[in-house]
Amino acid sequence: MSVLAALAAALLYALASALQQREAERQPGTTSLRLSLLARLAKRPQWLAGLASDVGGYALQWLALMWGSLVVVQPLLVAGLLFALPIKARLASYRMRRRDWTAAVLTTLGLAVFLVASSPAAGHPNVSPLTWGILLGAGAAVAAVLVAVGHESSPRWQGMAYGAAGGVVYGECAALTKTSAHLLSLGVVHLVESWQLYVLIGAGAAGMVLAMSAFQASPLDASLPALSAADPVVSVAIGAVAFGEAVRVGPLATTAEVVSLALMVAGIFLLGHTDAVKVAQRKHFALAGQQRTLN
Repeated sequence: MSVLAALAAALLYALASALQQREAERQPGTTSLRLSLLARLAKRPQWLAGLASDVGGYALQWLALMWGSLVVVQPLLVAGLLFALPIKARLASYRMRRRDWTAAVLTTLGLAVFLVASSPAAGHPNVSPLTWGILLGAGAAVAAVLVAVGHESSPRWQGMAYGAAGGVVYGECAALTKTSAHLLSLGVVHLVESWQLYVLIGAGAAGMVLAMSAFQASPLDASLPALSAADPVVSVAIGAVAFGEAVRVGPLATTAEVVSLALMVAGIFLLGHTDAVKVAQRKHFALAGQQRTLN
């Protein structure tokens, strides 16, 4: 059930990304990394439709993490790119070609091999406060460095840096979601009285600002692959270290895991550079030029 829920969540997240990026790229650059960006986007019906899809995806992700492990669920969300590609192609009135599907197959193959080779353990739901402090502090530091680097970069690299920072934050949100799901299973009071719920809400808002700023800065070929690659890498690391979701070890298993993750990341970036997305890229920078002229 966790696999089906994760795949359904990936589909909804893909739809949300396609809809939200179309609106985010229309916003002035002065709103980047600000809550005012979300306030402006909240007035756009298409972005709100994407937000509704996001909410549905998160609800399914919550269920998937309640039933399954971070090491399994989060990599499955990479399948969202497989859904986002044809959705974006349809919105851009473009027909997918062989290279597009090759990249999609490469991503799927890497994902499948990793899940089979790693055979992750179920793990435990309890994480010590010290471990949480280290994890959240490290994630915040990495995200801050990426934002600082992106702030001084070209629009394309800015989109990649902000997207990667958003992926790091979303990876930590996934860990907080798993803990919150466990607390909810013990009763609503346990969840409401926990600090994890409120950190999750704050981190979720920060992740959305970063993701929308990435979509605003550059088209999906730069922003979405970076976000999609960082999220599962961070989640797998947290799942293995903090939740005890140990993966299979040994020369053969470890080699297969490393190669499969490399294939998945390579497929993600190939997906982001297909002709379907390049059409959207040309439209994005044309629209950005019009926006600068108006401002």
